[in-house]
Amino acid sequence: MQITARSLQNLQVEIQADSHRLLADETKNEGGDDLGPSPYVLLLSSLAACKVMTVHMYARRKEWPVESVTIRMQHNKIYARDCEDCVSSPNARIDLIESEISFEGDLDDEQIKRLAEIADRCPVHRTLTSETKIRTRVV
Repeated sequence: MQITARSLQNLQVEIQADSHRLLADETKNEGGDDLGPSPYVLLLSSLAACKVMTVHMYARRKEWPVESVTIRMQHNKIYARDCEDCVSSPNARIDLIESEISFEGDLDDEQIKRLAEIADRCPVHRTLTSETKIRTRVV
């Protein structure tokens, strides 16, 4: 996988992702021209897409009748003290990604519960909840 990002006008960024081209930008409120999704929107989109794909792959393998999967996500920065299951110091700011998932298909309660668990095991979810190191070098 090869991703290349190159600045264009203002805050616009052309992204070359393998054979695909995307345009990222910031909203006008953030100083951009709103010609593409923002970096956080792209991040949440990646996570949502991965969850949907993972559920469909699992359901196909199990031959479960999943017709469609819908995920809604939002990202907020909150104080750790406002998060019941956070272990950071109370005044630390944390990133909170909230997700709602729904399934269409002739599924029973146990299948729905299992599919929700599987969604949280997608590779992007695991990356975002693991220790991640990003190394940058100037060339």
